[in-house]
Amino acid sequence: MKKRILSAAALTAVAALALSGCAGGGEGGGGEGSPIKLGSVNTISGPATFPEASAAAAAVFDKVNAAGGINGHMIEYKATDDKADPATATASARELVGSDEVVALVGSASLLDCEINAKYYEQEGISSVPGIGVDPGCFSSSNIAPVNIGPFNDTTLTMLYGSEELGLENLCVFTSVIGSTGPAYQAAIDRWSDITGKKPLLVDDTVPYGGADYTPYIVKAKKAGCDAIVSNAVEPDGIGQIKAANQQGWDDVSFLFLTSTYSESFAAAVDNSAAGVFVPAEFYPFTEDSDINADWKSLMSENDITLTSFSQGGYLAATFMVEVLEGIEGDVTRDSVNEALANMAPIDNDMIAYPYEFSKVAAQDFEPGGWPVVLKSGTNAWEKSAEDWLLIPAS
Repeated sequence: MKKRILSAAALTAVAALALSGCAGGGEGGGGEGSPIKLGSVNTISGPATFPEASAAAAAVFDKVNAAGGINGHMIEYKATDDKADPATATASARELVGSDEVVALVGSASLLDCEINAKYYEQEGISSVPGIGVDPGCFSSSNIAPVNIGPFNDTTLTMLYGSEELGLENLCVFTSVIGSTGPAYQAAIDRWSDITGKKPLLVDDTVPYGGADYTPYIVKAKKAGCDAIVSNAVEPDGIGQIKAANQQGWDDVSFLFLTSTYSESFAAAVDNSAAGVFVPAEFYPFTEDSDINADWKSLMSENDITLTSFSQGGYLAATFMVEVLEGIEGDVTRDSVNEALANMAPIDNDMIAYPYEFSKVAAQDFEPGGWPVVLKSGTNAWEKSAEDWLLIPAS
């Protein structure tokens, strides 16, 4: 049974919108023997990168093609790099949707694709199943339904785990803001407050990405009396924050981070994690030896793709899309894919905490969950810190 952190809480959900299927026919898979064209927009170069997601999706599609494709149709998959640049993200979407006429976007992982292109996707009547949704636009469009819970749900979840499961009383929140993510992170903090009736001791949204020295922030938190630091840091920044705490001799502070730091390279780089680094992994912990991840691990190993939560997301997005495509009778077009996603039966997969159903995820009408993992000092290895999923209650 999946465990709710709090059973009587209500969260604000984004209002459900109908899928747009009337604009842009998109014939990338229609006629007999023609390919099914799919694409993704990714940040493969830039301040924070996610190359594993689209690589994992491509591996899934290659495996399907090797087995004969989808009802005789081969999948053509094209991944673009938006370089974390708005103009390039705009051009990438138009290349895939307008020029290449893909029937859907699958496995995307970008810092800004959704925010930049959501309106365009709605206008063109195309659906997107990101492997890793990052920016706020990924969680507020009826045409976009990531397979991950995203950094904002993850923020609420890590705070809930810290306060309600670990009993930490003085949470100090440090966020790095890119684009318009500031209000979304604040909403995540407010959601935690609404659920628990508590307030953070300190909130600071001026923390830089790629900072050279996080000592001023650590000193500020220590002086304030924080017993935990909540941070949306990416891997190198998280390491920098922990090392700054080490230099201050602050060995009893807990770090409540997001899935972006959950990697083997992060663990290898941290010797002293103080009272522990706690993360609610968005997918079943990949560092565990379990049959749950067996197919994903095997496919990633065969294709030399790094085992990360990002590659889990790309794998799941492609796997779900394949199941949806296999159920389409007749031509595979943009419209038929939209219809199939809108009417799909929920897909249960033990790699995620909830049944995946496109329309419900797009409307945020589900219970986001993560599996808590911890990095203890001196271990250089992640381990599970809970025996089941922890869920944020839906409204």
